[in-house]
Amino acid sequence: MAMLADAPLLAVIPVTDLERAKRYYHDTLGLTLAREGAEEVVFRCGSTEFGMYETPYGGQAGHTLASWKVADLDTEMAELRGRGVVFEEYDEPGLKTLDGVAEADGMRAAWFKDPDGNVLCVNELPGA
Repeated sequence: MAMLADAPLLAVIPVTDLERAKRYYHDTLGLTLAREGAEEVVFRCGSTEFGMYETPYGGQAGHTLASWKVADLDTEMAELRGRGVVFEEYDEPGLKTLDGVAEADGMRAAWFKDPDGNVLCVNELPGA
């Protein structure tokens, strides 16, 4: 049973247009393209990777699909805003943002969407 515990995990994000998504994640978010094939693109983030594939169901999840842990949320948000990223504003029970940032228990987070509407997050954890 330990085989899965020792195997690398590759998260996968569904998109409706693989080329458009590849440009967004590379050019707008500044991520490093690790490899690509006819049906999948893989990006490297730090010591991890995530993939994406094309499907008509891309962008249909209403929840966060990926979250980057950052040391300085304000600096990261400024950089992303400078690249055209728009952060979401939420005002609902349990989640309220101010200028795109939610704070709770020392954690600060901000959410944005890729061109398909996939919800992505950047967050700053205490002591990170």
